[in-house]
Amino acid sequence: MDELIAEGPVSVPKRVETVLQEANRLMAYATASVAELDTWGEYSADGAPNAKAWVATTGHLPNGEAGRMVKRGRAKNQIPRCWEAWRNGEITSAHFDVILKLRNPRTEDALDRDEEMLLDQARKLRFEHFVKSAACWEQMADPDGTEEAAEEKRNRRDAYLVPTLDGMYFGRMTLDPISGTILFNELDRLERALFEEEWEEAKMRLGFEPTVNDLSRTPGQRRVDAWVEMATRSRTAPEHGRRPDPLFSVLIDFPTLCGRTCELAQGIAITPGSLVPWLDRADFERAIFEPPDRVQVSETDRFFTGATRRGLELRDRQCTHPYCDRPAAICEADHIQPYSEGGLTIQENGRVLCGYHNRLRNQRPPLRE
Repeated sequence: MDELIAEGPVSVPKRVETVLQEANRLMAYATASVAELDTWGEYSADGAPNAKAWVATTGHLPNGEAGRMVKRGRAKNQIPRCWEAWRNGEITSAHFDVILKLRNPRTEDALDRDEEMLLDQARKLRFEHFVKSAACWEQMADPDGTEEAAEEKRNRRDAYLVPTLDGMYFGRMTLDPISGTILFNELDRLERALFEEEWEEAKMRLGFEPTVNDLSRTPGQRRVDAWVEMATRSRTAPEHGRRPDPLFSVLIDFPTLCGRTCELAQGIAITPGSLVPWLDRADFERAIFEPPDRVQVSETDRFFTGATRRGLELRDRQCTHPYCDRPAAICEADHIQPYSEGGLTIQENGRVLCGYHNRLRNQRPPLRE
């Protein structure tokens, strides 16, 4: 370690990748050492009541992280292939935690069978995609348990908004995935509208293209104003005004999981039971995945609009550049073979790219793909 640090930081991607893998191996070794300390109780020689207290004090770690190290050490024999992958630097402690959380008396047989498949997903996918894959696996392995967990999650929803002594208001909220999506989408829409109005006002006032520093409100202030606008519109809405109607996507023959998957249009995986209260007031779409990568939708169009674009969004989920995670809904639909060179406007020749990577593709030298 001294020799490595003496060399100074590295910038070559392959060497940085190696350093990250070695850091994972070192953390696994530290966890194994904590497990030995916990097993033999040698922490008591320093007067510590348990291994967690010793690690938190000696390692100057938060209690939560010290507790997670002890928990991982105790569980390393429950998911041995994951532990071995972590020791080899192939996965991180976060991956280990996700797979460990999947294990319970109802899923242990299925997990023993599918542990290597989940590990393969952990090695290949971005972490947030791996978490979604693990959640979908859990739905298959323990449908009753995941429905109970979804109901418990919904029951944890909570919010408060109270006035303070100086007349300000202080609040906090915890929302389940569906309620949170409804609220977030409308808040985001109003905030964007306020930003565009403020940008145009600044442009007219200054006589040139403004920057964010020229705007009169901070993002936080604009977000609060969007909340107030929501409340105002709710108060003044017509009696028969349209209520929020989230869009649910039901994916059939999802290639990774070989089964049905239910999620919100934003890509948040939810249980089928969560759909039931919304059957009479939400929008649903069905997408059938066919090999190799085509998504059949209910209608087609010459351009990447309407159902054709939605098919690309459902298939790609986000910007297809490997170093980007912008959601597909705010990306641009792009021809793989350019339209000017005879490329067809069909799903097999389409992909979603964020504005930055779509522009980067047309620069010289061209984007490395």
